[in-house]
Amino acid sequence: MESQRNLILIGLLFVSFLLWQQWESDKAPKLAPTTVAQTEHFVPEAGQTGDIPQVSEQTNTNAARKLITVSSDVLKLTLDTQGGDIVSAELLAHKQEEGQDQPFVLLTSQPDRLYVAQSGLVGRDGPHSQVQGRPTYEATQTSYQLADGQDQVVVPMTWTDSKGVVFTKEFVLKRGDYAIGVEYKIDNKSTEPVQVQFYGQLKQTMTTPKDQEGHAMVASAYRGGAFSSEDSRYKKYTFSDMKDADLNKTTKGGWVAMLQHYFVSAWAPNADDINSFYSRVIPGKDQAIIGFKAPLVDVAAGEQAEVTSTLWVGPKLQDEMSKVANHLDLTVDYGWLWFIAQPLHWLLTVFHGFVQNWGLAIIMLTLLVRGIMFPLTKAQYTSMAKMRMLQPKLAALRERFGDDRQKMSQGMMELYKKEKVNPLGGCLPILVQMPIFIALYWALMESVELRHAPFILWITDLSVKDPFFVLPILMGASMWYLQKMSPTTVTDPMQQKVMQFMPIIFTFMFLWFPAGLTLYWLVSNLISITQQTIIYRQLEKKGLHTRN
Repeated sequence: MESQRNLILIGLLFVSFLLWQQWESDKAPKLAPTTVAQTEHFVPEAGQTGDIPQVSEQTNTNAARKLITVSSDVLKLTLDTQGGDIVSAELLAHKQEEGQDQPFVLLTSQPDRLYVAQSGLVGRDGPHSQVQGRPTYEATQTSYQLADGQDQVVVPMTWTDSKGVVFTKEFVLKRGDYAIGVEYKIDNKSTEPVQVQFYGQLKQTMTTPKDQEGHAMVASAYRGGAFSSEDSRYKKYTFSDMKDADLNKTTKGGWVAMLQHYFVSAWAPNADDINSFYSRVIPGKDQAIIGFKAPLVDVAAGEQAEVTSTLWVGPKLQDEMSKVANHLDLTVDYGWLWFIAQPLHWLLTVFHGFVQNWGLAIIMLTLLVRGIMFPLTKAQYTSMAKMRMLQPKLAALRERFGDDRQKMSQGMMELYKKEKVNPLGGCLPILVQMPIFIALYWALMESVELRHAPFILWITDLSVKDPFFVLPILMGASMWYLQKMSPTTVTDPMQQKVMQFMPIIFTFMFLWFPAGLTLYWLVSNLISITQQTIIYRQLEKKGLHTRN
């Protein structure tokens, strides 16, 4: 096993992984977007877990419908007083496009791109029930702003039913926090008991927007639903799953979410409650819902009660999300190698704390990873050198035993045992390194910190391709040099041509890779060149290595 073949093996495995990921994201049929009325709304029936009937079109009104804006230092929300939905959410610390001032819009009520967060009270006396219809809340202001010196801003909206029960819905935004408190206060001024049930849901157009589609050469990040329960810390529930069957699960605590690249919205109900999770694909619409229902709450006549939940609307910040709900940080989707990718991301963050540059942090992380793997790399090339030394003896065995495969195999095993050579010694290090490469790929792909993060000079965004293709070309040149310096005994002309074209193929592929990933691969190649130079010199002293 030779270094060129190992290099090709790494490349083919990596490319195969990317193509498989892209196929997984593209195999589901795409639905055409449709226009939807913003007032259309689905809520769960109280006491049921699977059926989600439509709310009647009637509106129970105390005041004229209007839109309310509320801003903190990191969020700007638009609230619809009809139902109290969040119909728009702008992330003020993240830009829509690199170099522009427009904030990133996560939630939106555009007809062809609907993505809203809805909540309310259903049940026998709930204002959002089929009998009651959708309430239009009353608010004293149309704009709320977190002032200097304030830790939070509260937006209260009220509605009173025909019996005199006052429902106050409050949104609480805290400074520097993407977790939104959603609270209902029920003041039962009637002479009869009141029974309600809190629900929260996320409603989104299923068709992937063009600005979220991945390139054919780069695996797309997951976009769809997910939830966490007692028996599953993190479970994807794709749009295809929702079309096949409605989610129907009861669990203590947990959360439900809609995921996309870098950002997530998630409802996190009370961790001590027994909650019911549900999903629904709206018939005839390109829209899906995932949500939860909290337990029923009884409020005696003349009494008051409160029901609360937390809504996360923002970037995938692992430390902050883990404080909102258990395992919510797992929405940073590293795939099945999460147990490797999470420590790598943590190291990347630590390095950034020192150098304050994500590009330099990637370089430091690459140096550390390749340094840790140096013993494996050394063992790989030492094994390859020993295998080359045995080539004359192996040729003699082939001449001696001819086509007798059994005797040839026995002779080879005896020779390996006598010479203390492991024929798989050149392959095993590759098998160990591949999971690390793939995990690091996803650690860099899923790190929202790299979005719009500059490196040096022309690299102003490590999450997109190099605009002038300098890094991919340097990566290809380093790969070509690495291939040239590696010893080989390959004589087959076809194999030689394949290996000659590999740097060109990889250069073309990396033209579309995010600059952060290309930077990692380039630095990794440069480290490999340095390591091989050191290893070869050591082998030459032992007489185990001959150059081309």
